[in-house]
Amino acid sequence: MKGIKLFLLSSSILMASASVFATTDIEGTWRTIDDKTGFSKGIVEITKSGDGTYSGKIVEVIPRPGYTPKATCEKCSGALKNQPILGMTVLSGMKQSSKNEREFTGGRILDPLTGKSYKTKMKLNSSGSRLNMRGYVGVEVVGRSQTWIRQD
Repeated sequence: MKGIKLFLLSSSILMASASVFATTDIEGTWRTIDDKTGFSKGIVEITKSGDGTYSGKIVEVIPRPGYTPKATCEKCSGALKNQPILGMTVLSGMKQSSKNEREFTGGRILDPLTGKSYKTKMKLNSSGSRLNMRGYVGVEVVGRSQTWIRQD
């Protein structure tokens, strides 16, 4: 009986630890949802680099009703001009906040349809299943928000 209680206690602690880790980790694949149409636009894979920053690249482009996805970033400038959207890094430089482990700041997001880059702030919900993304120019009130849904 004592062994069973110890096993259950150990299992509970292990599961709670795994749950906390899962809710603050943004690495993985995310389905992007267009804030204007509500349709999914693609799948982005977020990875963490050795310096602790996060970046994301497009691993799948999803067709939407009435829209044929572009193959290249025609409106991008510099080295990204006319580069394939599939495989393109669109999220860069994100750092986990020291004040709130579910918040990520300091990075940028690129909209491959417009070629514009925006400052970005992200917040992971408590279950770790949704990532609320805010892209903005200058101050946060001048921008747009999207919710990304975890796929893995």
